[in-house]
Amino acid sequence: MLPRLFYSKCRRAIWLSCLLCGCFISANAQYFSLDSNRKRMVIPFRFIRNLVIIKLNINNTGPFNFILDTGVGQMLITEPSLVDSINLASKRTVIITGFGEGEDQEAYITTPLTIGIKGMKSHYVSAAILKKDIFGLSAYAGMRIHGLLGYEFFSRLVVKINFSDSLITVYRPGKIKGFKKGSKIPLTIEGNRAYIQTVITCNDGTKKLSKLIIDIGAGHAVSLENITDKNIFSKTLIKGNLGVGLKGLISGYIGRIEEIDIGKYKLNNVVTSFPEDNFTKSLNVARDGNLGMEVLKKFMVILDYTDSVMYLKSSAGYNAPFEHDMSGLEYYATGNNFSHVIIDRVEPGSAGEEAGLQKDDEIMAINFRPVASMSLEQIDEIFRSRNNRTILLDIYHDQKYTMVITLKRRI
Repeated sequence: MLPRLFYSKCRRAIWLSCLLCGCFISANAQYFSLDSNRKRMVIPFRFIRNLVIIKLNINNTGPFNFILDTGVGQMLITEPSLVDSINLASKRTVIITGFGEGEDQEAYITTPLTIGIKGMKSHYVSAAILKKDIFGLSAYAGMRIHGLLGYEFFSRLVVKINFSDSLITVYRPGKIKGFKKGSKIPLTIEGNRAYIQTVITCNDGTKKLSKLIIDIGAGHAVSLENITDKNIFSKTLIKGNLGVGLKGLISGYIGRIEEIDIGKYKLNNVVTSFPEDNFTKSLNVARDGNLGMEVLKKFMVILDYTDSVMYLKSSAGYNAPFEHDMSGLEYYATGNNFSHVIIDRVEPGSAGEEAGLQKDDEIMAINFRPVASMSLEQIDEIFRSRNNRTILLDIYHDQKYTMVITLKRRI
């Protein structure tokens, strides 16, 4: 039997925005700089299921695959086996907390590491190493993922992200201007994270000023937290798993807000998550939610923490409508080369449930194409492609059989 791993399909749902603050050994600022002879550095990345993934070395070993995540205060190693392979000088154990249902988690805290990214230097960068892989990032991405790199990467550099070309360009502060036809948006940097002010339009046409964290590690479009009357924002809501926190599953609702204004840009009918947990009660920085990758990837983005500003310029896909999964299936990749796709959960009332799909079913082919030749992202695109679309699935559960699923837009 294939091993069971879980990672929510509806977003890259690691809620780490109040995690790891103040628990590191180093009293020095943790940051990256460019090599002394460089004015800028171009770093290729892989963009998979709304994750920005770069390669780096740790203590001259690697390379390892890390997700860039502005929602994470400091570096997090999610692959426990790295503790034995990166030549640690010393480490200590701490308890870290996060959102979700379950127990707190143990992690090792390292002394400063040497983080190798071509053309860059790390300074005093420490990490937490989880003792247990609770996120299943590799299963979610369909490739080996070793951790997340957060605030320290952005704190003293200007970072330009071009999603069309899958390139990050890193500049020294003051060495890049914004976009001529874009929008300049003020940031506040609080608790090692960047926040913006946005305006959200409610169902009755009223406007609500909202403070959102810029979270390039979140796969969703928008998340609004601590909302008692969600129907003010969204006419239609469906219950669902929003993802995984350090304590386990995070439940809530998914709907659509009428409009969100970001600088000069206005985005309509935006798919939005509404977590049930009252996240704000444990935050050091008051906020209304976060702005995730489903919105940010519509732009070319420049993050300049040193000048407390973000620049946006509309890019390819800007006018594409926001869509949510229409299958009701949550699935992950496992096995050699992550070539097996296993259903982990079927949403009640969804197209998947109506078709008779079950937990632990293996999806072997979609419309006669083997899933081993597809990425998880390609599968995602099929399952969110068109309302009432009929799809043939080859399924294995004790035996192989073919079934039909008709996609159903629920929000």
